[in-house]
Amino acid sequence: MSQCCKGAEPVIKPLHQGISVADVDASIAWYQKMFGFRLVSDDFVPQLPARIAFMELGDFSIELFGVEGAAALPEDRRTPNLDIRTHGTKHVAYSVKDLRTLMADLKSKDVDIAADIFPMAGDLVAFIRDNTGNLIELIQQPK
Repeated sequence: MSQCCKGAEPVIKPLHQGISVADVDASIAWYQKMFGFRLVSDDFVPQLPARIAFMELGDFSIELFGVEGAAALPEDRRTPNLDIRTHGTKHVAYSVKDLRTLMADLKSKDVDIAADIFPMAGDLVAFIRDNTGNLIELIQQPK
């Protein structure tokens, strides 16, 4: 058996997702307002050079990168069915208990909807965009 699969505990587990954003302060506020993430750290790393803010929600973290002069997210990367035509990481997906209630709440906060609720492989799925246009998938799995 390979080293990756020995024992009951995996060798790796998800830790965080890095997201490049246009405005770190606005993104901190957005993730707090939309999902309740809390800010853990906010520093400038001169070696990159980039401002990096870590936010947590439960045992999951996001790492927001702010880089002077960074290129804007291309339009096709803001649309789920077009984005998958470009190699690379596509989106972060969050499991939700009640997608319809969550989407109603997010709509009341003027969230940018990329794809409203639809069925997919037995799940209910929706895509939204953060304040920079990065795709976020929300999934309600059957009970």
